[in-house]
Amino acid sequence: MKKIGKTLIAMAMVSLLFGCGGQQQETAENEQFVVGMECAYAPFNWQTSQESETTVSLGNAGYADGYDVQIAKRIADDLGKELVIKKISWDGLSVALESGEIDAIIAGMTANETREEGIDFTTPYYDSEGMIMIVRKDGEEAKFTDIQQFSGKNVVGQKGTNYDDVIDQIKGVHHATAKATYPEMVVALQQGDVDGITAEMAVAEGVVSANKDLTIVHFDEGKGFECDTTVSIGLKEGTRDSEFFKQVQASLDKITPEERKQLMTEAVNRQPAGE
Repeated sequence: MKKIGKTLIAMAMVSLLFGCGGQQQETAENEQFVVGMECAYAPFNWQTSQESETTVSLGNAGYADGYDVQIAKRIADDLGKELVIKKISWDGLSVALESGEIDAIIAGMTANETREEGIDFTTPYYDSEGMIMIVRKDGEEAKFTDIQQFSGKNVVGQKGTNYDDVIDQIKGVHHATAKATYPEMVVALQQGDVDGITAEMAVAEGVVSANKDLTIVHFDEGKGFECDTTVSIGLKEGTRDSEFFKQVQASLDKITPEERKQLMTEAVNRQPAGE
C-alpha cells in the first residue's frame, strides 16, 4: 500500500509540474505578438546583421528591419505584447497563419478575392498609389509613358503577387517567369534578361537608390496598370469578429496617415544597398 501511495504521489507531482509548464508556455505565448514576413522585400521588410533601435531579432538569423517591422512594433506596443518576428517565405505565410505558427502577416500583402478566402484582413496600412516599372536607365524603355509600349518586351514580376498578375495587361508582352525576390529581378534586369520589373513606388525608389544604372518609368494618366496597391495586415480566417482582431485594428487605427508616410520615408532611406 505504501508503494502504491508513493507512486500516486509521484505521478501527481509529475502531472502538476507538466501542468504548470504547459500553463507557463501558454501564458508566454499569450504575451507575444508573432508576426510573419519574408524579410526580403525592402523597404517593407528586410534582413540585416546589424542591430539598431529599429530592428527586431530573428534569433540566430540576425535582425529584421523595414516599414512592416515598425508597424508591427507600434501594434505590439499598443497591445502590451512582446513582438516576435518570424522569417517565412512568401508562399509559406498563409500556411503559417492558418496553422497558428504566427498571429499575423505584416508583409506588404494586398488583400484580394483569392487571399480573402483564407485570411481576414484589416483596413490598409499603406497605399503606394499606383504601380510603375523599373528599367535600365540607358534603355529606350526609360522614355516610355504607356504600359502598351512594353509590348514585345520581357517583363518580370514577383511570384505570387499582383505585380506578376498585372503584366498580362500589356498586349503582346513576353511575360517572364516570376522570381521570388526583388534582388533576383534586379540582377535579371541588369544582365539584360528582362526589360522591366513591375513594382510599387516605395519599392522602386529603394531599388533605384541602390542601383544607379536603373530608373523608374511613370505612366501617363489612363496609360498605366489597373491594380490595387494598398497593403493590409492578415489575420486568421474567421477571427474578424474576435476581440483580438478588433484590438489589432484599433492599434493600427492609432497610427496616423502622417506617421505612416514618415515611417515609410525613413525605411526607404535606411534600407541597405542592393535590396
